[in-house]
Amino acid sequence: MIDKKGIPPISERFRGFLPVVIDLETGGFNCKTDALLEFAAVLIDFNDEGMLVPEECFRFHVEPFEGANIEPASLEITGIDPHHPLRPAIPERDALGRIFREVRNKLRETNCKRAVLVAHNAHFDLGFLNEAITRTGIKRSPFHPFSVFDTATLGGIAYGQTVLARMADAAGMKWDSASAHSAAYDAEQTAEIFCKIVNSFKPIYDARKPAIDP
Repeated sequence: MIDKKGIPPISERFRGFLPVVIDLETGGFNCKTDALLEFAAVLIDFNDEGMLVPEECFRFHVEPFEGANIEPASLEITGIDPHHPLRPAIPERDALGRIFREVRNKLRETNCKRAVLVAHNAHFDLGFLNEAITRTGIKRSPFHPFSVFDTATLGGIAYGQTVLARMADAAGMKWDSASAHSAAYDAEQTAEIFCKIVNSFKPIYDARKPAIDP
């Protein structure tokens, strides 16, 4: 299916999968024992010019699950106070459910069959996401259980950089160190970098066009 401007839907760009950019802030590195503290997701789609662009960002503060481990060193990096009385945190199941609802709505809108997690060092985020799904008893996740797009790998190919801040600099983006390690900020920056990398390749719908002899 091609629209009036000759741009196919995003469902044709990634084999029926919808990339969704995720960033999680956690209480440590162990997805089985450490708390999930923030969850952000950025939806992406093609614009009218056929360029992949970030859309809305959904972000929630998350209550640590009962018995969760929280490493002080992780809180020093993120600046999160999990027990601050004004922190608008919601239960883990609610946070996942609300973001999953938005992802499913986008899947229906784009006629994609499943979401694929996009993240920086993506298997870290996927591990925490899958553990949270299991822990909360959610039966249907819109995300593929093991496939990912990892911007650390893509950035190494496109820019020769694997650190998110250095990739942003190489891509000509502004980077605010004071905002880094917020799930929403990191997800939005990762989404912009992912879109820039994808857009730097010749669109596959152009590559599929038959060659015309001069």
